[in-house]
Amino acid sequence: MLYYLLENFEKYYDFPGSGLYKYLSFRAGLALMLSLLISTIYGKRIICLLQRKQIGETVRDLGLRGQNEKAGTPTMGGIIIILATLIPVLLLAKLDNVYTLLLLITTVWMGAIGFLDDYIKTFRKNKDGLKGRFKILGQVGLGIIVGATLYFNENVTIKSEKTGIGRVRTELVSQGVENAVPEVKSTKTTIPFVKNNEFDYASLISWTGENYQHYVWLVFIPIVILIVTAVSNGANLTDGIDGLAAGSSAIIVLTLGIFAWISGNIIFSEYLNIMYIPRVGEMTVFIAAFAGALVGFLWYNTYPAQVFMGDTGSLTIGGIIAVIAIAVRKELLIPVLCGIFLIENLSVILQVAYFKYTKRKYGEGRRIFLMSPLHHHYQKKGYHESKIVMRFLIVGIFLAVISIVTLKIR
Repeated sequence: MLYYLLENFEKYYDFPGSGLYKYLSFRAGLALMLSLLISTIYGKRIICLLQRKQIGETVRDLGLRGQNEKAGTPTMGGIIIILATLIPVLLLAKLDNVYTLLLLITTVWMGAIGFLDDYIKTFRKNKDGLKGRFKILGQVGLGIIVGATLYFNENVTIKSEKTGIGRVRTELVSQGVENAVPEVKSTKTTIPFVKNNEFDYASLISWTGENYQHYVWLVFIPIVILIVTAVSNGANLTDGIDGLAAGSSAIIVLTLGIFAWISGNIIFSEYLNIMYIPRVGEMTVFIAAFAGALVGFLWYNTYPAQVFMGDTGSLTIGGIIAVIAIAVRKELLIPVLCGIFLIENLSVILQVAYFKYTKRKYGEGRRIFLMSPLHHHYQKKGYHESKIVMRFLIVGIFLAVISIVTLKIR
């Protein structure tokens, strides 16, 4: 909103300083500071409100040290993250940008699913919350919206070496005729650590005949659904001890912010020899606000937590990360960048599968880990949760550095 207000001020009144709105870095920085202020200052008020409404966490006795002390801690703190993200974005971002709109829809959509789950747990006193099939249905619905938009919307395009950019692009920019290079609709993405790192999903169905290009959406949309579902569930499973989900997510989001800014800048994308994605740079404002909201939430969520994000926050975080990664064509990097989410997911899958297998074979179920997800395994081994969180975050930083390095190492 402020973006359009300042645009008019500069256009009609030459208002001093109004021209700063044109700079993406300025709006992103302002969004980051504003979200930090909202999440830290007003976060306390939201926590007090949750306490007055007696919206507390119901803790099951799992034999974990310090677990019972968490009973009654306010949950649904994901509201803080959502509000601290949406307000700066609505004020500072271009709201007619397709990527910004997708992220806004994702935030509200996944936030609503998570809120409903937390509402059933806290107000209806049903520990199981929203049935799993309804969560999956919501995630699939979002995947369809995101996949269809990215595939069919005419504003979702790329410019790459094969569309005639190459080294001539720098000369075009210097002459102010960047738009002379055509934008093309494409289902291409990038593969990490590979020299010719562009991969087109269309190649998966090229064997079907000459008109295969018209049916790529039959492959692309299911892949988007799979990614959205997997990452949102991974973030949900990671939210088990104080500060782990918010901290690891902040690292991931800041890394994706670098990708978005570089991919949306024709000079830097040329220098790094990566795919240039017009208009995707505007996501940097949303990403900055989201990162600020996560860091601000950590003010109250670090051990001992004053508030838990609940599914309101964790499902929203996972959905947003998935959509950003897909939009900047880095979804195949998710296993590396979101390695914490991946290992948490795998630990649960392996634990359940092995338990069922051994129960059929030996008559009693056996376990690989003392407890899953993985962070609970280390709690069972006697590690303090603060140590577990810090070590997971160090691993997350290492994975983020590896992800950034893929820009040049192929």
